[in-house]
Amino acid sequence: MFSVSAFSQVWTPEYALKVQTVGSVVPSPDGAWVAYTQTKARVDSDHSEMVSQIWLARTDGSRRIQLTQGERGASSPQFTSDGKFVYFASARSGTKQVYRIAIKGGEAEQLTNFKGSLGDYRVSPDGKRVAFTGYEPPADLEKAKKEKRDFKVLDSAPENFALYAIPANEDAGGKRAQKKIFENKYHVGAFDWSPDSRSLAFDHTPTPLADEWPKSGVAEVDVEAGTVTERAPGEDPRYSPDGKYLAFTAHAMPARWAFQTHVVLMTREGGAQRSLPATFDEQPELVGWKADSKGVVIEEHKRTRAVLYLMPVDGPVVPIYEPESGVIGSAAMNASGTYAGFAYETANTAPEAYCYSVSDRKAVQVSRANTDLPKPPLGETKVISWKGKDGLAIEGLLTYPAGYESGKKYPLILNIHGGPTGVFGETFIGRSGLYPIAAFAARGYAVLRPNPRGSGGYGKEFRFANMADWGGMDYWDDMAGVDQVVAMGVADPERLGIMGWSYGGFMTSWAITQTNRFKAAAVGAGVTDLWSFTGTADIPGFLPDYFGGEPWDQFENFSKHSAMTYVKNVKTPTLILHGEADVRVPTSQGYEFYNALKREQVPVKMVVYPRQPHGPNEPKFVMDIAQRNLDWMDQYVR
Repeated sequence: MFSVSAFSQVWTPEYALKVQTVGSVVPSPDGAWVAYTQTKARVDSDHSEMVSQIWLARTDGSRRIQLTQGERGASSPQFTSDGKFVYFASARSGTKQVYRIAIKGGEAEQLTNFKGSLGDYRVSPDGKRVAFTGYEPPADLEKAKKEKRDFKVLDSAPENFALYAIPANEDAGGKRAQKKIFENKYHVGAFDWSPDSRSLAFDHTPTPLADEWPKSGVAEVDVEAGTVTERAPGEDPRYSPDGKYLAFTAHAMPARWAFQTHVVLMTREGGAQRSLPATFDEQPELVGWKADSKGVVIEEHKRTRAVLYLMPVDGPVVPIYEPESGVIGSAAMNASGTYAGFAYETANTAPEAYCYSVSDRKAVQVSRANTDLPKPPLGETKVISWKGKDGLAIEGLLTYPAGYESGKKYPLILNIHGGPTGVFGETFIGRSGLYPIAAFAARGYAVLRPNPRGSGGYGKEFRFANMADWGGMDYWDDMAGVDQVVAMGVADPERLGIMGWSYGGFMTSWAITQTNRFKAAAVGAGVTDLWSFTGTADIPGFLPDYFGGEPWDQFENFSKHSAMTYVKNVKTPTLILHGEADVRVPTSQGYEFYNALKREQVPVKMVVYPRQPHGPNEPKFVMDIAQRNLDWMDQYVR
């Protein structure tokens, strides 16, 4: 493992791996304890992985204990209703299973022995059962593999997750009988126990395919009888503590890839449903119910920040925790609805776990995951604004070089987010990632991270404003942001670089076909050809929704918004980075652009990372990507 003393006191991709992330912050039912995960990199000659462990802390932050140990880590902590045990998921036995451990310590007990892929789990309110989702492969699959006849017929046998339950305690024979609650014809996603522990509410889609989300529905099942009652289109159902209501989120119809959701309240007796008032961004995420069943708590982005809101059963939405800076995440309510836990960070403070009292509306830091980590100098990050080409107000985050001197001009990196409905929030710039903002600032760069039209966090109208216009006004929003930083006297217009991942990779590849103002570009998992992307990605309905039809019906529209159409214009030295196991933006998108630039004799390099999905997750590869981005910009920009 790394030691702090092994690093010079300056931000580098390697040093950023020392920053731990915090998640799954769950207060106990009685509000005495908080369980949360701390995740850090395990990197040595034989390992490159992120390992999470579960910690316990008092809700007043007075005491903290590491509850789990081991190389395989632990995740998804949940308390029992009496607060005596913490359940968690771990692959310490070789495959993911459910365990529990007393908060007083001792050995963890394995509860499940599932012969397949285990998904999520929930402990019943009465503490007697554990429900979980999972997929059990056909019994003859291993034999088919051995005999080399394990062919796949597309869409014929989806790996749908079913709902299972086991007793929390062993029977007289030391066993826990596993029960499949009902025979499912669809894929079960999020689920929740009713307060009386008799029913489960769950959402489902026809298959696990990423393209199926518009077909999501909410249902309830009687756990003993196995009878299913379909309720409504929607996702993420949550029972009220009194059992009277079921709250869930639902998409405006027809469902669109730019997303527009609202909270639906269903009265269980009779099934009457009504939508609660629209939220600021119309993308609410349910956190949980208040103890009195008179309202739900939601989390939602608001521009570059994230806010907790109370959504009453009757009445307007009100913010209950709106930090002056930074973002919250991984928010969760305790079972009694009295406390919420979340991770919190700002641009210059690393993530920590916090516990929030619903009655007092106060948040207390309970973890010390990064408190003692030496922090080299950081560049200051500010929210700046400018006008798009048509006068639309645009925001972004500008990180100044460390040790910035007013009046001096610096090289500028334009870093573009994915999505396109992603949003750059005020997250810690020193955390490990593909784009090492703190390391760029330490090397004397300014970094602009714009939120152009199409981004989340600014309301439905703003998010839908780039429909059928990728590379249009969103591109000009980004360019206007660069012009703004130049006009501020911060950026040197002769030393500009551009980079981004996914949609950010699309915009990077697009920009260098439209302008030669950038001295270097780094395209990460970029969509470079809208037609071939649609035919090879795992979301074939994505771009047809954005561009008003299938590519064979909208040929010109797909063509005129593809970087490949204008590839002869490119003069910018380009670095292309892609995960080999990426099914969201297949590696072929990178190969198309690479081979075209190579044939056009543009300086180009492509690096492919084995095993990596759309978001690379092995620390050595993440560090390598970050370092290559730095070095490529140093070579051509600085």
